[in-house]
Amino acid sequence: MKKLLFNTDNNPASSIMRVALGIIIITHGTSKLGSGFPEFNDFITGYMGLPVIVAYATVFIETASAAMLILGFATRLNAIAIFGLFVGMIVTVHGAVGFQMNWNGQYDAGMEGYEYHLLVLIICAGLIVLGGGRFSMDRILQQSNRPGSLKRPKSFQKSK
Repeated sequence: MKKLLFNTDNNPASSIMRVALGIIIITHGTSKLGSGFPEFNDFITGYMGLPVIVAYATVFIETASAAMLILGFATRLNAIAIFGLFVGMIVTVHGAVGFQMNWNGQYDAGMEGYEYHLLVLIICAGLIVLGGGRFSMDRILQQSNRPGSLKRPKSFQKSK
């Protein structure tokens, strides 16, 4: 299981996708943490009719999972969490609006189509397949778990 979560290649493209997605998603989460959370909670519980745990889970995934994506820690697990969150967004809200974003302002704020969400899903799918990439905590953990990786280099060993 550990190998499945932390295994990654040395691909810099995975790092670029991971960090970019993490920065974009964390801005959504942190904007809800401050004074915006009561309004977001009202939207989830009042307008959507969903339990309050959905509001808290959304903010947690958009902040904690996004921060861990930026670091490249448990990339696949966090990409799965974000993937699930965005599927939920499409199913509950944005799918009914259609594909296009709300470019003409014909819908209320927050009522956009799912084209942005589809891009997030595609990036998450790539990260689930590839892992965190070259510059990630996953890569560091993967390298430290290799047999013999904790041995001293020959230059530091005592001579006989």
